[in-house]
Amino acid sequence: MADASLAPVAIETGRLLMRVPQAEDRAPLHDMWADPAVMADLGPLKNAAESDMAIARHASYAPLGFRALVLREGGATIGFCGLKPGAPHTPIAGMLEIGWMLAVPFWGTGYAREAAAAAIAWGWANRTEDAIVAITAESNAKSRLLMERLGMAHDPASDFDHPLFAVDDPRRRTVTYRISRPAGL
Repeated sequence: MADASLAPVAIETGRLLMRVPQAEDRAPLHDMWADPAVMADLGPLKNAAESDMAIARHASYAPLGFRALVLREGGATIGFCGLKPGAPHTPIAGMLEIGWMLAVPFWGTGYAREAAAAAIAWGWANRTEDAIVAITAESNAKSRLLMERLGMAHDPASDFDHPLFAVDDPRRRTVTYRISRPAGL
């Protein structure tokens, strides 16, 4: 019998359902990951097989892992958000890392903030780490602004050159933001 504490659970917000990706989420997630605008700071996934590998990788993090973001009204899959172990071979390895991405039509709607805030709240309620970190390319002003809106602060001591990008790639310089566990949680 599987350990129930390792089973990922759905997280609900006022407008979103955050769930383990289902078969019907595969195509919209692939479309999002193939969009150069969405993936400008990460590099687009080239095909459905790479998307399937991303979904499988996040499933392996259970009970952590990013979840499909689904609109509660209408059921459209609009993004991906959640918590995972920090990127290996970086200063955040072993830390609890949050991340998010939304399909372009849903930018500027507050969905990313709503989902990320719910993921952080889930982390405080279900994990013991004393902080949650987020990383992005130094030039990604939109994600950095959202990190600040979530109450995260830039942690320059943890900034690094991401090993997945070439030395001359402008996405290589990576900034780290951190939020500490609130007192009493």
